[in-house]
Amino acid sequence: MIFLGPAGVPLTSKDRSTVGGVRRVAELGLNAMEVEFVRGVSMGKEMADEVGRVASETGVRLSVHCPYFINLCTGDEKKLEASKVRILDSAERASRMGAGIVVFHPGYYGSLTPEEAFRAVEEASRDILGRMRSMGIKNVALGHETTGKVSAFGTLDEIIRLCEKVRGCEPVVDFAHIWARQAGRINYRGIFKKLAPLRLKHLHCHFTSMEWTPARREGEGNEKRHLPIEFDSPPFRPLAEEIVKRRINITLISESPVLEQDSLRMKEIFQELGYRF
Repeated sequence: MIFLGPAGVPLTSKDRSTVGGVRRVAELGLNAMEVEFVRGVSMGKEMADEVGRVASETGVRLSVHCPYFINLCTGDEKKLEASKVRILDSAERASRMGAGIVVFHPGYYGSLTPEEAFRAVEEASRDILGRMRSMGIKNVALGHETTGKVSAFGTLDEIIRLCEKVRGCEPVVDFAHIWARQAGRINYRGIFKKLAPLRLKHLHCHFTSMEWTPARREGEGNEKRHLPIEFDSPPFRPLAEEIVKRRINITLISESPVLEQDSLRMKEIFQELGYRF
């Protein structure tokens, strides 16, 4: 099944609360929404319960994006612990609202080698998952997102390797980040081929167009700013064709500046390809 929706409350929602956003998503004929905690986890537990109730009532699939201020590669113990707490707070709210995944950017290489950064993220992830179990948080995956800058941990290969090693971690494929990091190149078929060994029941993804700038090494780039999908960078229709052909169970969260407008455009393209929602 294909789930489509915006990253956050739709721009056309008169009620700017998360509950209002979920209701607006359903009104638009969309079926997914990512709850954005990117500036901090300010939602109370009772509100998370209410959001979950409304999402269940309206058939909207929820996910949660953790705060941006996370770095599991840091050697500063206070900063590392604060990062873990932000993820745990997000996961606790996600559990209450029935969201199956919490999404975050794992961290930055800094002075670490890629292998040292990998070990740091692996160790931190195992610790977070252990704490989640002790808190009674079930059915919430740690969603490690592919990143759009060469300074950040999070190539597709790194994320897949982590998910192979640590049960409870799942990849979040941000196609625009991959496009930017690969200097305007993307191979959708190759991405799905790499993901296949994970045998995922459902794949959580982000999509938007992206402006990028060249990095120091040839063939690499860095994300600059999100663009509406009409910019076709990366192109959406070839991705939709692969998804339909492979019958992939997937959520595509629009991170476009026009949010739900582009979710609706994605829906139109899937329908043009013969998919029925």
